[in-house]
Amino acid sequence: MSERMAPFYCPYCGEENLEPREEAGSWFCPDCVRSFTLKFLGVGAPRTKENSR
Repeated sequence: MSERMAPFYCPYCGEENLEPREEAGSWFCPDCVRSFTLKFLGVGAPRTKENSR
């Protein structure tokens, strides 16, 4: 994840005081003492076998 895609708030407690971790896309919230990782999967609906024909 690039710096432009940084999260605005913690997905667990909603606080905005997040610290980046060494691992790419990983963040730490000192308010609820939790770490989490974000991963961008893509844009749009996933394809199914019926859609791919």
